[in-house]
Amino acid sequence: MAVEVVSLTEADIPGAIQVIQQAFADDPYFKWVFDARSFNTQRNYGSLAARCRWGINNAIFQVAKDTSAASPAILGVSCWLAPHPPTQPASWYSWYQSWVLSFQQLFNNIRYRGHGGLRTHRYWIWKERQQEAQAQIWDDPRGYYFCNIVAVSPEAQGKGVGRMLFEAVTKRADAEGVKCYLESSKSVPNVQIYERMGFEMRKEMECRDGEDACMLYCMVRNPKTE
Repeated sequence: MAVEVVSLTEADIPGAIQVIQQAFADDPYFKWVFDARSFNTQRNYGSLAARCRWGINNAIFQVAKDTSAASPAILGVSCWLAPHPPTQPASWYSWYQSWVLSFQQLFNNIRYRGHGGLRTHRYWIWKERQQEAQAQIWDDPRGYYFCNIVAVSPEAQGKGVGRMLFEAVTKRADAEGVKCYLESSKSVPNVQIYERMGFEMRKEMECRDGEDACMLYCMVRNPKTE
C-alpha cells in the first residue's frame, strides 16, 4: 500500500466525510454532544460538507490516499488551524469566510428542520471550557497549530496513516518553531499514541451538563530542533 497525504479537494469530500463519520461513531465527545435518538446522519453530512468546503480555503485540510489502488481510496483525514496571534484581529477574509460557513449551517438547519441531534447547549459548554483551557495553556504569542480533526478509517488503523497525517503538519511546525495543540476525548489509547508523537498532557478538561460529563485531554507539542 502506497499512501500519500494531499490537500482536500471538492471531489474528496464524500470520502472524507465517510471516514470522519466512521471514526467518530464511538467517540465519547460525539456521544455526549449528540442525542443518539434524534441524530440525523444526513444533517451531519451537510454540516461536515460545509466544514470541508470552508477548510479547503481556510485551514490545512488534508487526506491520506492509497495511491496504489486503481481508484485511490481515502484512508484518513485531518484538519489543522494555522497559528494566529491571539492579539491580532482576524482578517476581513477570515471574517467573511466565517459568516459564509455560518450561513451554510443555517441553511442546513432550515433544510433538515433542526440541528440533527446536536445538543447545542452542550456544544457551547465545550466551547467555554475550551476557551478557559487555552487561556491557561497557551503561552506562545504567535499562536499554535491546532489539530481540529484527525480520523483514520477502521481498515487503515494501525498502519501509520495517522502518523503521516500528523507529520505533514508537525514537520512544518518544527521548521517554523511553533507549538501544536490538540484535544482528545479518548484517554486510551489516544493519549499514549499522541505522546509517542511528542505531545505532552497539559490539562484534563471536564465538560459537564448535570450528571453527564465528558472528559477531554488537552495536549501540547513543543517544536523539535535539530
